[in-house]
Amino acid sequence: MGQWLERNIIEPGKLPLLLALAAFVLTFVITRVVTRLIRAGKGPFGNVTAGSVHIHHVVPGVILTVVGGFGAVASGGRGFGPYLSAVLFGIGAGLVLDEFALILHLDDVYWSEAGRKSVEMVVVTAALVVLLLAGFAPFGVNDLSEDELQNRAGVLTGIALNFGFALIALSKGKVRMAVFGVIVPVVALVASLRLARPGSPWARRFYRRRHRARAKALLRAYHHDRRWSRPARAVQDWLGGKPDRP
Repeated sequence: MGQWLERNIIEPGKLPLLLALAAFVLTFVITRVVTRLIRAGKGPFGNVTAGSVHIHHVVPGVILTVVGGFGAVASGGRGFGPYLSAVLFGIGAGLVLDEFALILHLDDVYWSEAGRKSVEMVVVTAALVVLLLAGFAPFGVNDLSEDELQNRAGVLTGIALNFGFALIALSKGKVRMAVFGVIVPVVALVASLRLARPGSPWARRFYRRRHRARAKALLRAYHHDRRWSRPARAVQDWLGGKPDRP
């Protein structure tokens, strides 16, 4: 384990990224435990207020993210600064993304059905950082030789192609696959070749007169959601707590 950590994390300079990921995940877990205790009326915790204003934890999260980000830039990658900045950034990002749905809707939807978006965003972010730690590079440009680095045209072409596939996947309503496709090119390629989800910009533009394709897309989306929506909701409830019934 020590040799693996030295060879794959410390030597490539990925230790700050690992510390940020650990702080991010730990902060999310602790925050959800505390908020669920507050919701249940148990434990010594309570909501933080300033007068009549409820201070959401996204507020200290933004402050810590700003401090950690600027601290990492100011440290120049030397000394203890990058590690401390990475931890502060991870903590801040965990607090911010735990209330991502509140920022998106500009409303307190933490325990509503819309609040599930916060859990989804945290899971996607953690998975992307794990892929970066595993050695994947954005847009599929990774482990280039010196000759390949000199061939800037080939590199830029690869980036443009993969970015194009990711945009097609996004227009087809496959948001998660588009995001992961930025890191793992084959994911974006597969998503760009599959049928679009009903109601997506691609379906509205290209399936309007293709009745067979529209019907096939509806049927595939129905079977996919029927198969995976219940397990996905169970995982979200386990991670973030069940939302309030409307």
